[in-house]
Amino acid sequence: MLVVLFIVMAISILSLGFLSKNSVELACGENMKIRTEMDYLVESGLQQAKGFILNPQDTSGEYWTGVSAQQIVTGSDDYYDVSVSQTDSYNYEINCTAYREKAGEQIARGKLAAELRLDPCFAYYQVDKKNLSSEVTINGDAYFCDDVIIYGKVRGDVYSKKTITKYFYGDIQGQQYESNSVFETYTPEIYSWMFSMYYYIGSTLYSVGYIASGTYEDLQLSASPSNPAGIFYCNGDLKLEGDCNINGMLVVYHDLKLQEGCNLTITAVKNFPALLVIHDLTFEDDDCQLEITGLAKIVHHIDLKDKDDGVFDVVGALYVLGDGIMNTDDSSVTITASQEKGSIQTWPALNTPSRYSPAAGAFFKSIEREDP
Repeated sequence: MLVVLFIVMAISILSLGFLSKNSVELACGENMKIRTEMDYLVESGLQQAKGFILNPQDTSGEYWTGVSAQQIVTGSDDYYDVSVSQTDSYNYEINCTAYREKAGEQIARGKLAAELRLDPCFAYYQVDKKNLSSEVTINGDAYFCDDVIIYGKVRGDVYSKKTITKYFYGDIQGQQYESNSVFETYTPEIYSWMFSMYYYIGSTLYSVGYIASGTYEDLQLSASPSNPAGIFYCNGDLKLEGDCNINGMLVVYHDLKLQEGCNLTITAVKNFPALLVIHDLTFEDDDCQLEITGLAKIVHHIDLKDKDDGVFDVVGALYVLGDGIMNTDDSSVTITASQEKGSIQTWPALNTPSRYSPAAGAFFKSIEREDP
């Protein structure tokens, strides 16, 4: 009897040990499952941030700053928070935390910190063969459809369908990509006929504002309920003098000329371009200044005519389909890439949106897991 009791006791102890070990393994397996689910959930937050950064048209502000208590499966116990901050024209810092809640308490968490870089993010696009003068500074990437000699500064990458030559005092801080035709047709599809009479926003039709051809001093134009994009169309030459301010988009079917020390500021409405000139943009007098916030497209060329103290600044993106920027001696030209300000969404037809963004792609420079 004693032997039998000892055997039963030994078997019982061994069985309890196995049961305890199995319970621990099951708990470890459940914890691993939860950790894996949190990992996938927190990575989903990073991908959501990347998608919104590449498509700022979908956000109400300049760029997407994040979200709290987001769920992939409605009604589940799993959530994630995302916060986004912009460090410069190219880079964004993203922090994402995923968690599972039970009875108001977090029982599992996962956390990632990442840096997203836009690449490429174009500040300047030029079609015809024309060198980049020493007075031009490009803060962003640039694309040239022909041979180009860089005398100025490019604080980004330079792409060319043909050859790139850096003059000895020229400055290219990024990489050079010759014989590259990938981005040859990567231009915004905005044309004068889209804004000559009316334009769509979704299914709603709006009339543009008209400016008669001629000379205007201290011109002031802005968006209104009947013209929410603030689009103003001139069917000929437009000459501006004095302090001029446009909150919206200026479309000039022929030449835009700045004269008599003109100081022109154009600030685009979100998702719309800032300037479209079908022929030439010229500085006709000394001390002319043009500041553009948004996307600008010049079909022929920009001629500063070597005027003293001319200033031409663009924050967004600039596309010149002709000879580029000419005669810049004694002037200052700065073009800065901005994904938020240069991205547009227009409607060439009813309920037919067309999008364009200066950034053609993005990648994560780093992804770090942090202790939850």
